Amino acid sequence: QLQLVESGGGLVQPGGSLRLSCATSGFTLDYYAIGWFRQAPGKGREAVSCISRRGGSTKYADSVKGRFTISRDNAKNTVYLQMNSLGPEDTAIYYCAAYDPTVQAMCIISPLPYKYWGQGTQVTVSS
Repeated sequence: QLQLVESGGGLVQPGGSLRLSCATSGFTLDYYAIGWFRQAPGKGREAVSCISRRGGSTKYADSVKGRFTISRDNAKNTVYLQMNSLGPEDTAIYYCAAYDPTVQAMCIISPLPYKYWGQGTQVTVSS
């Protein structure tokens, strides 16, 4: 059974950092592109970042560019999202998701192709 489980969320002060993890099981991670998405209260789901199957291509939303870094360790079946310089606007539930891309060296920073989703982890940025 294909599973994605997010962890690493929590309460952090403005300017702080968190590293989210997306642990996967039930499938071979390096066959899949992975994306991170978030949903703030009262708002729609927003794409944050994505990473291609081997990690050679990454994309970021403009709102997080320069502050967030996505990475993956296929040997550990885990994808990470390092988040720095966090602000209240980053408060949301963060989800990781996976899809099997037709173009191996790319990822799509849109929820549309992602078939498998985790349950999410809460990130709250507040003083």
